[in-house]
Formats: sequence, C-alpha cells, structure tokens
Amino acid sequence: MDDKARERIEMLRTSSDATTRVLTTVLTRSPINRPGIAQLADVSLAAVTKAITPLVRVGLVDGSLDSGRNGLPGRPSNPVAMIPDALLVAGIKINRDEIIGVATDLTTTVLASTRAVPASPSPADVIDAIDKLYRELAEMLGDRAGRLARVGVTLSGDVHSATGVLRESAQLGWRDVALGEELSARLGIEVVIENDVRALAVGEHMFGVGLGTNSFAIVTIGRGIGAGLHLNGDVVNGAHGVMGELGHLPLAPPDRRCSCGRRGCVEAVAATSAIVAAVATEHGRELDLEAVVALARRGDAAATRAFDEAGRVIGLAVASLVNLVGPELVIIGGEAVSDFDLYRRSLDAAYHEHVFGSAERVRLVVRPHSFADWARGAAATATRSLLGPRRAQPTV
Repeated sequence: MDDKARERIEMLRTSSDATTRVLTTVLTRSPINRPGIAQLADVSLAAVTKAITPLVRVGLVDGSLDSGRNGLPGRPSNPVAMIPDALLVAGIKINRDEIIGVATDLTTTVLASTRAVPASPSPADVIDAIDKLYRELAEMLGDRAGRLARVGVTLSGDVHSATGVLRESAQLGWRDVALGEELSARLGIEVVIENDVRALAVGEHMFGVGLGTNSFAIVTIGRGIGAGLHLNGDVVNGAHGVMGELGHLPLAPPDRRCSCGRRGCVEAVAATSAIVAAVATEHGRELDLEAVVALARRGDAAATRAFDEAGRVIGLAVASLVNLVGPELVIIGGEAVSDFDLYRRSLDAAYHEHVFGSAERVRLVVRPHSFADWARGAAATATRSLLGPRRAQPTV
C-alpha cells in the first residue's frame, strides 16, 4: 500500500461522525453542492466546509469543480465530487464451485475481474484460491494496486460480520470458520466478511435502486433464497449475525427436506437445486437447470408444476416479509431472475392473496444480478467498512 493511500485510510479511521456523513453523501451523490450536502447529511454548512477542507487536502474529494457545471439546481455554490479511485477495494464472492473477484473504485465501478475454481469446497482450499485470485487482481491493477485499501468477501450462510466468523453455511458445508482473521493474515490487508445477500443490500443502498429510500428489502432467488433489509438508514445485521434467512421460513410442505437438514423450508422447494431435483425425479433421469428451464418453456407438466410451487412459496415469503416490516419497495433479484417469467404468475398470486391492507402498495422491482454483481456487493461492503462500523446513509 502506498503512503498516500495510508494517509487517506488514517483520515477515514479517525474522522468524526459529521465528516463521515458528509463524505458518504458526496460518495453517493456526486457531484453535489454544499447546501445539498448539508441537507442530506443533516449538518450545518459550517460543518460541511470543515469536513470538506481536509478531504480535499488528502485527495479524497475534488473541490475545484466549476459551479456552473453538471446542471446542479439552485444558486451556484461550489459543488464537490468524490474522487472515486483515490482508494480501491476488492470484492470476492464465494460459491461452492467457483470464486468471483473484482477490483473496484469506491463507487463499485469495476476496474478488474477474475475467477478461480478451488481444488475443493474446503475452507483451506477456498482460502488458497482467494489468495491466488486477490494477487491476480492486484497484478491486473498494476501501479494502482498500491491504493487497495480493503477486501470484502461474501458467501451464503450465517455470518457474524463484526468478528468475520462464518458460523454455518449449508451451501458450503462449513461451520465456525474464522474466515476474516485467516484471510487478513494471508492477504496482508484488512478483510471484512459479510453474508452475500446483505452485501447486495449494501450495494443497492449506496449505489443502486435503494439509494434515497427510507426502507427497502431485497429478495434473491437462485441457489438459495435470501433477503436483505435496509431500515432506518442502514442495512440490518441482526443482533447475533442472523438476519434475512427467508429461505428457511417454514412455509413449504413439511415432507420436503431442505439442504440445511430441516423440513418445510422455503428453499426445500424454491432453490434452483430443489426445482431441478423435483423435475428429475418425475422424469426418472438426471437433469440440469438449463434442461429443466427448457422443459418448462415447452410446457412440460412436471417442470411447470415445480416452478409454480416455487413461485407460490416465494410469494408467501415475500408477503410475510412485507407484512412484518412494510418497506417502500422490494427488489427481487438473484441469478434465477433471468427465468422469472416461470415463477411470476404463481408468485404474484400468492403475494397478493396474503399481503395485508395498505402494504399491497409496496413496489416490487425485478432486478437481475449476475455473479459479478454479487462480487460488486462484496466491494460495497468493503467501501462501507472504510467509512466506519455503522455509517447510515442519509435519505431524501
């Protein structure tokens, strides 16, 4: 890490709450004038000036913009903008059979990307693969690698983000792995660990559909069914690290066994692996997801039934979530959204049947997420961690 990057990181580490709120506002709303910063960060104009001056000095913020540029509303008043590549971060998404990594600037704009296949899904082999992947990203960045400030790593399961411990992951078969500590020592840089769906929510909160909302939920469908919640200005973590395990609500028939070992979980019928298994059993032969999707599109009864059942249970889960917390919108994402038309009819029917009262006004937004997007979510958690353990973004 170069000296300038260290100076910028030290400033972020020692910054006041007001300075962090100002910087977060500039990061997510650039370019923006000082009155706009004061309003969104809920600080005085004097506090904005006090915060901006050292941020400009260390090269995190550009304070030299022409006040007439960018069509900013209102009276010209010295707009400022983030310098996104003043520091860089890496985001790494762990899947059972593949690891995806990106290097990004502070706004999660991808600067380099690569993939790795671990020798096995064991923690030791995955850590080896991450080590190799991270060094490949640094090599791809060239001279800019000296600005790498943090690494975010995400995976499915019960993650205690404050300690970096993966308590349990049914998808990976891991339990009680001190992943953050081991990777930080191995890579020689601070590593933050987060649940993958919560990380997506962080990314949507800071730079995506959730920017400027007071509350939203993200529900992902694919290999697992998860949820992330943004309430009262921040992404919810849960007191014990568990939050948003929508896939393990007991809404499916009790005879259906989940990969977690329990019965009746949403994932027992709605995870893509469960859909494939149900159709393969009815057809009496091995099938993959691509083949099952093709069968469903041709009107195959078994495939149609499996997707209808999955959609119904997901619709029940989303309605339960909306009834409990009443968010402004729900983002439905994940890799299986590319086939969302196969779920949609039964999902919509179950959702509207069970959503209560005025909660039906909640907007549902469908947003596909590639695995590269999941890695960008990991990068967003790295950026957020640079700003502090809990830095709520102002809402409109």
